[in-house]
Amino acid sequence: VQLQASGGGLVQAGDSLRLSCAASGRTVRTTTVAWFRQAPGKEREFVACIRRNGGATYYRDSVKGRFTISRDNANNMVYLQMNSLKPEDTAVYYCAADLNDILSTVRDQRAYEYWGQGTQVTVSS
Repeated sequence: VQLQASGGGLVQAGDSLRLSCAASGRTVRTTTVAWFRQAPGKEREFVACIRRNGGATYYRDSVKGRFTISRDNANNMVYLQMNSLKPEDTAVYYCAADLNDILSTVRDQRAYEYWGQGTQVTVSS
């Protein structure tokens, strides 16, 4: 499985961005895909995921109501729509794929076997 993240940029607080994750080697419909982020000096953290098949979604509390994860099965893409961005959302964002899809570990980065290269999101105040 190969993942390519894109769509990052420099925006102001309150603006929106949509990140894209292009997948190859496996369909996104049959793969649990997540977004993680890592801010400077901090550990990488879970942001959101969309589970395979049924497409259940999960979010970290700080992004609930602002971020939406979705997928386009026809184009084998996963998106992260980010609205009302805050300076604390500044980070490198990574998409990752988990082939095992165990509910108890969907927020755990150790469960994800494949990772994209990351895209920088910078939110200025």
